[in-house]
Amino acid sequence: MNSSKATTKQPIPTRRPIGIDLFAGAGGLSLGFEQAGFDVVAAVELDPIHCATHEYNFPKCETICASVADVDAADIRRAAGIGRLPVDVVFGGAPCQGFSLIGHRVLDDPRNNLVREFVRIVGELKASYFLFENVKGLTVGKHRAFLEELIEAFDAIGYQVRMPWRVLDAAQYGVPQHRERLFLLGARKGLPLPEYPVALTRAADDRWNKDGTKGPTCRDAIGDLPDADRFDALLDSDEVRPSKWREPSAYSRELRCLTNDAWHYGYVREWNPALLTSSARTDHSGISKRRFAETLPGQVEPISRFFKLDGEGLSNTLRAGTDAARGAFTSPRPIHFGLPRCVTVREMARLHGFPDWFRFHATKWHGARQIGNSVPPPLARAVAGALMKALGIEPTRPEAKIALGNPALIRMDMSRASEHFGIENPIGRRDRKSGAKKRKQHEIEALRYVARQEVSIVGD
Repeated sequence: MNSSKATTKQPIPTRRPIGIDLFAGAGGLSLGFEQAGFDVVAAVELDPIHCATHEYNFPKCETICASVADVDAADIRRAAGIGRLPVDVVFGGAPCQGFSLIGHRVLDDPRNNLVREFVRIVGELKASYFLFENVKGLTVGKHRAFLEELIEAFDAIGYQVRMPWRVLDAAQYGVPQHRERLFLLGARKGLPLPEYPVALTRAADDRWNKDGTKGPTCRDAIGDLPDADRFDALLDSDEVRPSKWREPSAYSRELRCLTNDAWHYGYVREWNPALLTSSARTDHSGISKRRFAETLPGQVEPISRFFKLDGEGLSNTLRAGTDAARGAFTSPRPIHFGLPRCVTVREMARLHGFPDWFRFHATKWHGARQIGNSVPPPLARAVAGALMKALGIEPTRPEAKIALGNPALIRMDMSRASEHFGIENPIGRRDRKSGAKKRKQHEIEALRYVARQEVSIVGD
């Protein structure tokens, strides 16, 4: 391992099954697995901004700020303080941007290296189970060859995959958003294979299927939140203390932690429920507000191309935008169903299934990017629950409460976050003369990248 800050925290003594998160991002999968009854003891993530957010929300988990290619099992065990304890599950999904289909053995292409590294770490840790998630486009056309080679790679190190693989839609697991992701569930040979989780809800916009419990709507998700535009403080901050909240739905009551089962099998966090957080305002122009107001729910505003939410329907798939290395394009946040503005990061989080105690980077760009890159926690919890069943373990509710991390973590810029984790700033230095030219080149490269992705991989 070439980069990680020294371990200073004391991990929670655990008898719960142990999980390791690779390509962790801000922690959507980490949260889902914790809520299902796992102790996530280590998370590996390259982006320092994501690492800082993960450390804030999971202060007892060791966040390793490094490329998965630069760590091994010994590094992870040492950082997490688990010694020789068995690892029950390794989970994560390599970024889809680098996938290449050139050549006869696509998994041998250097651009697909991160997927091979995921397989390597599963084998080195001798994990009982693994979960690999990614874009549904890997199941289509030529990309199936990549997926088949991945399954062969797991087979070669002693793991079998539950077949057929499954593409799961978050809307069928209690999330007010259509978001389809590929999941591979695997077990070390000789262990029981897990089953993919059955659907828990039917999508709120499914007018034909009358079977099962109807899932939450956009109104259920964000209708109780105070309007961020009413608070001038949110022009310079991402938090405020409203005097009044609207009446919550059953869905939002859980995300506000007002119900007995809101924490599931996760650790209760010490937090301030009176604060409205992750809610920095966007100062829209009057012209934009008029266009947003005139757009019908469920339609796309023709100038901005932003989707307007339907209060009685589901959100479109929330996207991540691009990082600084690819032009720093903001993710297209949808328009609120009842207000002439884009939704806030907190409203995006509600549409994704994140509870209100979970905080994101204070800026709208990074916060929205973190949500768009993450697996919705309720979907992650359902898949993690299937792995818990395969382990034959009855999940337990922990007694310990956890204080959230230092709030400075979610306000760090890239340089400060890199310094915090003791690594070099991944964006690199730009001299003043060439900075503008390079920024323009980043924009051109990002546009080309997006075009290539739309042609080559569907379903991201």
